[in-house]
Amino acid sequence: MKHIDGDNQGDDDDLMFADEADDGDDAGSPLEIGAGLLPNHGWLTPHKPPPWKVMIVDDDREVHAITKVVLSDFQFDERPLQFVSAFSAAEACELFPLHPDIAVVLLDVVMETDDAGLRCVEFIRREVGNEQVRIILRTGQPGQAPERQVIVNYDINDYKAKSELTAQKLFTSVVAALRSYQHIISIEMSRRGLEKIIDGSASLFEHRSMSQFVEGVLLQLRSLIHGASGLLLCTVSQDDRGGSDGHFTGEFQVLASSEISGADAVGPLDEILSPAAIADIRKAFDEGRNIYRADHSVIVFRSRNHSASIVYMDGHPPLGSLDRGLLEIFCGKVAIAFDNVYLYEQVVNSQKATVYALGKLAEFKDEITGQHVRRIERLTAMIAAELKARGQYPHEIDDIFVDQIGLASILHDVGKVGLPDSILNKPARLTEDEMAVIRQHPRIGANVLREVAKMVPGRSYLSLGAEVAETHHEKYDGTGYPAGLKGDAIPISGRITAVADVYDALMHKRPYKDAWATKDTIDHLKSQSGTHFDPAVVDAFLAVMEREGDPDRPV
Repeated sequence: MKHIDGDNQGDDDDLMFADEADDGDDAGSPLEIGAGLLPNHGWLTPHKPPPWKVMIVDDDREVHAITKVVLSDFQFDERPLQFVSAFSAAEACELFPLHPDIAVVLLDVVMETDDAGLRCVEFIRREVGNEQVRIILRTGQPGQAPERQVIVNYDINDYKAKSELTAQKLFTSVVAALRSYQHIISIEMSRRGLEKIIDGSASLFEHRSMSQFVEGVLLQLRSLIHGASGLLLCTVSQDDRGGSDGHFTGEFQVLASSEISGADAVGPLDEILSPAAIADIRKAFDEGRNIYRADHSVIVFRSRNHSASIVYMDGHPPLGSLDRGLLEIFCGKVAIAFDNVYLYEQVVNSQKATVYALGKLAEFKDEITGQHVRRIERLTAMIAAELKARGQYPHEIDDIFVDQIGLASILHDVGKVGLPDSILNKPARLTEDEMAVIRQHPRIGANVLREVAKMVPGRSYLSLGAEVAETHHEKYDGTGYPAGLKGDAIPISGRITAVADVYDALMHKRPYKDAWATKDTIDHLKSQSGTHFDPAVVDAFLAVMEREGDPDRPV
């Protein structure tokens, strides 16, 4: 064997070079990757911790060989080493971006040039932007790169002259570097995890329906826990708290799932998960604590409006304390978001109930009007969706508008509840005086709805309904009522409802007229485009008719 340092022949702890062997003959060394060595095919055991990657950069092959021999049985945190070999700074610069998970670089200074190693440090830190990898400079010519100058001017973590680097000192330096790298990565993962939690919490709070919310939870969990392939979110209602012994006896309701057991989770829980997984879910619920296994995890959290919710995850490696902590923080945020989404849906449902109650009131007043408003609900929603798909009126027609217009249009004739039955149900044409009374219903309805809408801040079914009620009898050329608005001065909600209202009124029998044929009705809408109706709305309605057919044939 050859000695690295001829001045210390008697020291058994000196770093010794083995006789040079062909690459690949060192069967006892850890896996090698890089130029002419084994490719990185990964570990066969899915949950086995990966090895620490150490890059050796030196133009002396004996340095590579003896380093691998000295560290052949190295273990840190139950993880061995995996070497990436480069025999010049230029080769190291080519290989390094291909292995972003390199933990330690053992780097020679003098190679193809006197400062090749230092240029390699600049490449790693500045061009690649890797600040986590620990760099140990090893030089046989300290005079070429004085230690103090190098430490001050370059971002390295240790500096060793090859003459002083014994086997024990190499071992100590690598352990210290790996421990430092491990701490830096943990801090970085914690920072990124907290960023994901903050970003995820913000996006979760933006979801305005329970279905969107639970899908968002799974997406955020997948990004938070690396490697999680199967996820399932289920909940228990307040009515299924359990039997007399306090243990859960009811059924979990699956809210959302992703790639559980290689298939979508549908049906009862015992048909989706293994008995062991279900047992852990029930145990977590009964004991109110999280359960972490080698192949799956169960996280339980409670909110005010659900007895408990369960997150089940599989496909990930065993979770460390950092991942567990981040997961529990995130699920705490999810519990709060659950309550917020639930309360939001309660508010929305209350609005819808109010709208339907007012619609029922109109139906009670006039049976024909009641059937009419249910058809209008569908027609206006279809027209609004078509206009949005075409990109027309983008400042007025957004997702919220499309969601609200159908229900809001139910209220377009609610003001008729304030009109006499004798006029509403007259089986003949109305006189001028009677028409004057009829023309009061837009403002009657709008005033009632605006008063109610004050209790709900912002846009709501009620505020949009007030707008529809007041303007659906306005005409595009300004000859309508009650205000004689013209063109775009008429809210788009009123212009849409006007087309749907006239179409449905002509297509169905009334006390004073028979139903029109579809062709005659369509021809009438076309003839009134630009005078009574907004041409863009008529075009959108005709496109819907052509695509969907007559959505509501006369009965």
